[in-house]
Amino acid sequence: MAELSLAIPKRWQPASVWLLYVAGLLPAAWTFYLGATDQLGADPVKTFELFLGIWTIRFLIATLAVSPARELFGWNYLRYRRALGLLTFYYALMHFTVYMVLDQAMDIQAVINDVLKRPFIMFGMAALAMLVPLAVTSNNFSIRRLGANWNRLHRLAYIIAACGALHFALSTKILDLEQYIYVGLMIALILYRSWRPIARSRKKAQGGSRGRPVGSPASRQSV
Repeated sequence: MAELSLAIPKRWQPASVWLLYVAGLLPAAWTFYLGATDQLGADPVKTFELFLGIWTIRFLIATLAVSPARELFGWNYLRYRRALGLLTFYYALMHFTVYMVLDQAMDIQAVINDVLKRPFIMFGMAALAMLVPLAVTSNNFSIRRLGANWNRLHRLAYIIAACGALHFALSTKILDLEQYIYVGLMIALILYRSWRPIARSRKKAQGGSRGRPVGSPASRQSV
């Protein structure tokens, strides 16, 4: 399948990545402005907190969708995956900061009580904790230094997606259509990631069996 990517000249590709960062942070900046000017309704802190959480989920889905989109549809946007992953981290960190500073006023005991009362917060904190090493190692130096371990570390993204889906789904008693869509997409991406190694091993096994001579010992054993 032919790969489809944005027709951007190579010299402008780094600028397009930085443009993605700017565009990605604009929703947070705009909503912060609305909050600062008292335009976020009766409970601006909760509104801002929820808004940042939803954008965290959106960027997480976009990050996880890059590889499947390339493999299934030939859409090659790998150059933007790192930026999308870091935007996921930035929004998760902002979401947590609003919760800790504005919602809980840095009261650790209140946070502990909240976790015990509402376990979905624990899933959110676990997801953020796992995002930290991924964000710290999202650079070329870490890729060279860690080698194959870098890929193993960044598989945490799918555990993060599972925690994020639980945090998002359990945060409200009744899911609306948007939440069903986001949770469904995250489940689909996690299942695809689990199925992909199985499909590759089967394909490799089929290719190997077709490549053996009919009278070879290996082919006779498989009959």
